[in-house]
Amino acid sequence: MNLSIYFTGLTMGLSLIVAIGAQNAFILRQGLRNEHVFAVCLACALSDAALIVLGVTSLQQIARLMPWLDPVMRYGGAAFLAWYGAKSLYSAVRSNAALAAAEAKTASFRQTLATCLALTWLNPHVYLDTVVLLGTISTRYSGQQASFAAGAVTGSFLFFFSLGYGATWLRPIFSKPSSWRMLETLVAATMWIIAFKLIGGM
Repeated sequence: MNLSIYFTGLTMGLSLIVAIGAQNAFILRQGLRNEHVFAVCLACALSDAALIVLGVTSLQQIARLMPWLDPVMRYGGAAFLAWYGAKSLYSAVRSNAALAAAEAKTASFRQTLATCLALTWLNPHVYLDTVVLLGTISTRYSGQQASFAAGAVTGSFLFFFSLGYGATWLRPIFSKPSSWRMLETLVAATMWIIAFKLIGGM
């Protein structure tokens, strides 16, 4: 294990996932609702880890074998994000009891996990960040890609669990209906912006 390259991977991994995106907005929302937080964080972290390893080990082979994958993921992901954004906006418009009401309407574990995995695996930006960018950067460290990948995977676990469980500190703020509506509106806007970028060619 090369610690210098490990911390480079950790830094690069964190820098690519700290921005508010579809996945992060969902984790934040689940953390505020205190709903299936561990499962959501673990699913996101494990998915990220799988994609990072895939990018570090197989990036060039994937590009050659599946040239059709890019448009399929782009338009399929855009459609899903547009639908999820509309759902969040609808929730923002009709909600007037915020956190307490949200907790009373707890989604099932299966529904929550399915949404989480869809936001992760149907979003081409996830592949761009983990498979393409991290995979490309790792080629600079010939023979030490494992250290780089380990650092990037550590960064994913640290970030997702910090975001999910750190959201509890914001719960007093979201006891107000207006704050919850603002979050749902932000989630909707985030989803639609990403969907628009995907259709526009990323």
